[in-house]
Amino acid sequence: MNLLVRNALQNGCNAVRMANFAAGEEIGFCIARLRAGETHETRLSKAETAIVLLGGTCTVKCGSVAFEHVGQRPNVFAGKASAVYVPPGVPVEVVAETDAEVAIAATPATKEGEPQLVTPADVYARSVGQWNWRREVHDVIGDNVAAEKLLVGETYNPPGNWSSYPPHKHDEDNLPHEVKLEELYHFRINPPSGFGTQRIYSADGDLDETYTVRDGDTVIIPKGYHPVGAAPGYQLYYLWILSGTNRIMRPNDDPAHAWVKAAEAVAAEIAR
Repeated sequence: MNLLVRNALQNGCNAVRMANFAAGEEIGFCIARLRAGETHETRLSKAETAIVLLGGTCTVKCGSVAFEHVGQRPNVFAGKASAVYVPPGVPVEVVAETDAEVAIAATPATKEGEPQLVTPADVYARSVGQWNWRREVHDVIGDNVAAEKLLVGETYNPPGNWSSYPPHKHDEDNLPHEVKLEELYHFRINPPSGFGTQRIYSADGDLDETYTVRDGDTVIIPKGYHPVGAAPGYQLYYLWILSGTNRIMRPNDDPAHAWVKAAEAVAAEIAR
């Protein structure tokens, strides 16, 4: 099973994952690279859409609503994200005000609503973990947006650090312990010549894949535990996109490694 998608991203629309919604797949994903003045258009009658500015500035037109000057960072390592949430059936036109790179994710949905702008001030940032599993997590589309299924955020690993750790999964509905959510990670590396590691595995051993991830790679996570590591000397970023019927975060840690989270309080005390 190959869950790694390696695209040579070009100018224009780069289809990273054309999801087969009819087969139960949840997330479609593309990257639009636009020169100043260029336009990307889309309209999905039965899906909601998240538009995340990876870099540059755009005007995002959603039907009769236009959000101007969306995006304040030149790249993902230079600040918090700007994004636009678009409910099903609303036509979208993304017009690049500067050279821009835009991530677009879609998932099946029926809930009507209004398009919503997410500014950097709306993004909730927090530090997670301790020592070499400390990372910064930004919630971009979460409780701040009235979406039906989508959850979107960004994670930043310092060089040599791990994230999605202790390894967790969310592939079955078992409240209050776990909620089933499909996920996708899109990676960037700073400097871009570096690399990271993505492992995806299940407790029964049916799935156990490890990938070297490079700048611009995407990994599909249909199930299983999925920790990420950054190579020493290289900052690692990934845009994470989750979708599921129950739109809540209930990750379930691998029991073999859950003790690491229990040790975080001790690690924080030692660090004082």
